[in-house]
Amino acid sequence: MTAVGWLPADAEELFGTEATAEESYDVLTVDVPPASWLPALETARDRLDCTYFDWLSAVDEPGTGFRVTAHVVALSPVRRLLLRTTVPHEAPTLPSAVGVYAGAAWHERETHEMFGVDFTGHPALDHLLLPDTFEGHPLRKDFVLAARV
Repeated sequence: MTAVGWLPADAEELFGTEATAEESYDVLTVDVPPASWLPALETARDRLDCTYFDWLSAVDEPGTGFRVTAHVVALSPVRRLLLRTTVPHEAPTLPSAVGVYAGAAWHERETHEMFGVDFTGHPALDHLLLPDTFEGHPLRKDFVLAARV
């Protein structure tokens, strides 16, 4: 295999045997299995110089799971990287990225609240946007919107 985009080596060499990479519109995207989530973030920060954490969120993909994505950036020169992994609907759990990027704390709280993804090791997955009494996860595709009932 060969390196993709601005990666200094093949994605599997940098991120593990199941990693894949592609580049589109000047954004490099690397997909890793959930077990490689934290090591992939550490690789981005330590080996690729992606020291700027921009955002983290998820997408509900019925029949597949929740695709969790983190956008990190190397600043000089500017190189953008999307790191993605997919967790199953039945057990949407990932280790918290807060130890790698402190800025992930707010984003993990929001993703937990909106999608129900549990980030183990997060310091406080408290409600962020919704009332404490709110039940459910409104950005899941199976969430019934009250306006449509």
